[in-house]
Amino acid sequence: MKVQSQLAIGSCSLLAAAVIRQWLGTVRCRVEYGDQLVDPVHQDFRGPKIYVFWHENILLPLYLRGHCNIAMLLSRHADANVLDRVARMMGFGVVRGSTFRGGSTALRELSDKAATESLTITPDGPRGPRRRLAIGCVFLASTLKIPIVAMGCGYDQPWRLGTWDKFAVPRLGSRCRAVVSRPIHVPSNLDREGLEAHRVGVEQVLNHLSDDAERWAVVGGRRIGDRSALPEVSRVAKWSTRLKGPEGISLADEVARLKILPNTDLKALKPTG
Repeated sequence: MKVQSQLAIGSCSLLAAAVIRQWLGTVRCRVEYGDQLVDPVHQDFRGPKIYVFWHENILLPLYLRGHCNIAMLLSRHADANVLDRVARMMGFGVVRGSTFRGGSTALRELSDKAATESLTITPDGPRGPRRRLAIGCVFLASTLKIPIVAMGCGYDQPWRLGTWDKFAVPRLGSRCRAVVSRPIHVPSNLDREGLEAHRVGVEQVLNHLSDDAERWAVVGGRRIGDRSALPEVSRVAKWSTRLKGPEGISLADEVARLKILPNTDLKALKPTG
């Protein structure tokens, strides 16, 4: 839905932000981290990250990690005007544009943001194809030397909208689960083949984590080391994001940990161990 007037955008945004807080507040959510230090509310969080999750699951990160010194990349299209305002109300910074195609202005702004903030991107947005990772986040991670953190989200039998991404709306009081990767290092100065190999690999990791989170949400139960996921304001991210953080692990190492069967495009990736 395109909302044009500023009054309408403001009214819709206020309503949407209030509904998200109240609605998601009824959901029972748990999260499993490959490395808890990627969570910006952790006291030992250090250095910026690029968080990626599928567009259909944007409600959960909006609800859980506002006011954690994270800037969200959104399309310049009018469809994102309400989401822009909602994200700001929920405690996120916003950058409008693209990371790769015709996005030099957005890239400069993201580079500036990354000096003091983490970034978050829905890499199949704003118009798909669904769960197909665009190369922009990989290019950005390689250029800015910031690790990627993949976030898989799942709900127990959510409502699905008739949109290109099958946007997920959790049922009131239902289970929600998130499975989060370790920080993934993308080497700098990659050629086209290297960028594509990492694009395919990160896409496979994100799809694997998303499928795992969805299965876990349906089955329920606990996992070793999982924790309750509640909205928190980070006490450390404002200053700790500016510090040098860990480089991250190789994509091949994360693929091996998750036991993802590599396809031909991933054979060139080598574990670091």
